[in-house]
Amino acid sequence: MSDVSMKGKGLGSLGAGLRQYGMGVALIVIFLVFSALSGGKNFTPMNINNLVMQNSYVVILAVGMLLCIITGNVDLSVGSVVAFTGAISATLILNMKLPIAAAVPAVLLLGLVIGMWQGIFIAFLKVPPFIVTLANMLLFRGLTMLVLRGQTKGPLPGGYTLIGAGYLPTWPVSVGGTSFDMFSAAAGILASLLVILGEVRSIRSRKKYNFAVPSLPATLAKLGVIVFLINFFTLRLAVYQGLPFVLSVMLGLILLYTFFTNRMVIGRYVYAVGGNIKAAALSGIKTQKVMFWVYANMGLLSALAGIVLSARNASATPKAGDGFELDAIASCYIGGASAYGGTGTVTGAVIGALIMGILNNGMSLIGWSVDMQRVVKGLVLLGAVTIDLLNRKKKR
Repeated sequence: MSDVSMKGKGLGSLGAGLRQYGMGVALIVIFLVFSALSGGKNFTPMNINNLVMQNSYVVILAVGMLLCIITGNVDLSVGSVVAFTGAISATLILNMKLPIAAAVPAVLLLGLVIGMWQGIFIAFLKVPPFIVTLANMLLFRGLTMLVLRGQTKGPLPGGYTLIGAGYLPTWPVSVGGTSFDMFSAAAGILASLLVILGEVRSIRSRKKYNFAVPSLPATLAKLGVIVFLINFFTLRLAVYQGLPFVLSVMLGLILLYTFFTNRMVIGRYVYAVGGNIKAAALSGIKTQKVMFWVYANMGLLSALAGIVLSARNASATPKAGDGFELDAIASCYIGGASAYGGTGTVTGAVIGALIMGILNNGMSLIGWSVDMQRVVKGLVLLGAVTIDLLNRKKKR
């Protein structure tokens, strides 16, 4: 093979790799654009901290929503379930004087039961998920109003607010007269090493089973983007108050669900159901159980997001979670999940959630109204779904 053809092949592989991980690059570009428009306000450590905390619940919901979207469906009730579980959490702690250590598991269990309630209608009674979750969106929003009686309930105790607004222990060191948290910096380096090690193991596993392996330039580009993002956030947080507690919750979920979707058989079943539910059933997969547990899982993560949101606000409000379902769905589509099911990754959903968060944050910093922000987010979502549709047509 000639040198020219080899170069063409290498450039083609690099292009494919860059397209595959293009949303990570888009995340950086969008951040830089808003940095220029806001005069660098979004680069401040305080804003980076706010960006993480304000979007923690969107990331949590996006991880759960991804599984629903992989099956070819969505869950429109998550925002209302977030509000309802937050209201129940505040009621248990403030009115019933339940200890935080007991209230949190109780609310998570409630979220699981809510998800199972929806799963029964969707998986076993064959009611379309759109109708079931739309009905429950109205149901749980109404129940939230009844529980809170239309009023905000708070303030919640400090031990509870630690979940959404607290920080991990720090290791402060003075650098040039500025306090710097070495624990945050070390965490960023460790996370980068784990990402690199995971990629090396993934490549070895692919080679072992004769699967296609990305080119070296594409792999380096992917790792470069991920490592840069990790250390950018951790170093900025290191000069503020350290790593938010909720960040550890998000990272734990990302690792857990990445392992679930990539390494576990049940995770493969979810993709199979989304790819072709009839073929999956014929191959022996219990498709009803898969759908049931996908929505049960969404209820559990919605309750977790409700706890995090009420902890960050130190209160439960009737309007909490308003529009969260749209942000979660948009995050998955922007991150590469297909509107037709069968495709999507946890990493992509998280990157999509961060893009949505940066858009919200950046537009707020430059003074755009909430109405204008919705216009932009709507256009971004429409563009992401249109690109997915066009890509599917090209592959046919």
